[in-house]
Amino acid sequence: MTTNPNSPDVVLFPDEKPLPILPAAEHYAGSEKLMLKSFAMQDEFGPVFDVTCDCEDGAAAGTEKQHAHLVARMINSEQNHFGRAGTRIHDFQHPSFTDDIDILIGEAGERIAYITLPKSPNYAMALAAVEYIQKRTQAMGVKRTIPLHLMIESPTAVHDVWKIAALPGCEVIDFGLMDFVSSYQGAIPSTGMQSPMQFTHPLIVRAKGAIGTAAAAHGVIASHNVTRDVKNPATAGSDARRAKEEFGFLRMWSIHPSQILPIVEAMRPDPTDVADSSAILLLAQAADWGPVSYAEKLHDRASYRYNWQVLKRARATGVSIPSEAEKAFF
Repeated sequence: MTTNPNSPDVVLFPDEKPLPILPAAEHYAGSEKLMLKSFAMQDEFGPVFDVTCDCEDGAAAGTEKQHAHLVARMINSEQNHFGRAGTRIHDFQHPSFTDDIDILIGEAGERIAYITLPKSPNYAMALAAVEYIQKRTQAMGVKRTIPLHLMIESPTAVHDVWKIAALPGCEVIDFGLMDFVSSYQGAIPSTGMQSPMQFTHPLIVRAKGAIGTAAAAHGVIASHNVTRDVKNPATAGSDARRAKEEFGFLRMWSIHPSQILPIVEAMRPDPTDVADSSAILLLAQAADWGPVSYAEKLHDRASYRYNWQVLKRARATGVSIPSEAEKAFF
């Protein structure tokens, strides 16, 4: 919730939900060693990426409870300086789902940045998971609404993505490409799990377009799938750029430390666009948000909305904003 009554969110989005300001990358870490290394990288680079402490793939079979306790300790630890650590839990049908919720919310409910819910095959299952989390959050006395990141990993989930994006507490819609391709049982070749086919195969293109549209319509962030090529960090950056420019994804997963900065760099707005957007919004504010002229072009509330999103993304990705605009709008 904004604390600035003159924020462009208040002026430009009076009847709809503006996109949240989130880091452009989320880095997955499944062990204590990797979580601590990720926090150290946050200290070095700043909060331009989130750390997702993974309970789903991070926990060995039979150690799920111990791993959930570990994740809660990591989220509560002094190393989590920026408070930007979330978690991916087991799916709603997994026996460890309820333990994950009780442990993580019970021990770290006030600090956990978000909870990622995997493998919801449809809206009904996603709704049941969300309602359970809400119920347990209230029962354990946690007053805040914990943001939820919902994964789309199947054709049925893509079909229901418009309703899933509207679920209470939803902050991010994640695309799980590998599970999505696998769900077609060979009808999409395995090469669809990587570039270039992940951006050209009609079924995958349709899914990504549906996710990007549903996310924008409901004021949530679309987060792109992983890049499997961990030996060439530039590939992750290239994938991130295409995901942003062609499908409206404003966030992307990282599975190797070398992928973080290329993803963030690709998601950053151009500094020239940031400078122009700052100047335009300052003129608009001075004109009580009426039409203005900048660089011999007319601007009004339609373009102001775009300019404001540029500044929000700049702030989330570490791009410098002119001080006058920073002071006026944030």
